[in-house]
Amino acid sequence: MFIVVGGGFALQATQYSMGSAARMGPGYFPFWLGIVLALMGATVLMSALSPRAEKTTIGRYDFRILFLVVGSVFLYGFSLRYLGLYLSVFLLVLISSVASHEFNWKVAVANGLFLVAFSYLAFIRGLGLIFPLWPSVLTN
Repeated sequence: MFIVVGGGFALQATQYSMGSAARMGPGYFPFWLGIVLALMGATVLMSALSPRAEKTTIGRYDFRILFLVVGSVFLYGFSLRYLGLYLSVFLLVLISSVASHEFNWKVAVANGLFLVAFSYLAFIRGLGLIFPLWPSVLTN
């Protein structure tokens, strides 16, 4: 699956101008992301076909985990405009962390705070993107 999806993205990205690493065109990032995804898929495939590969069985499918992870992403998308980047990222991390069988409040809060700081540094400071940082009620 990773090989096919990554190869498809890389192939489709060739329809756009590539540019260079210093001056990236619209096809540069999707092309290399697709290549990396395909290489990861090839690595997983090779390790799965190895004679030393560990045999595993798939247990009962847990829809609660699926709902929590996908629901937290949807909640993030819908709440970003109203709650701002800080609270939306923090909620995304907390809610998706509850899906883990090894959930720990301290670890989830620490991860949430780290990702809030990282999001600010990477997207606001680093890339100069414009997102509401705080809830719209506080900024109006």
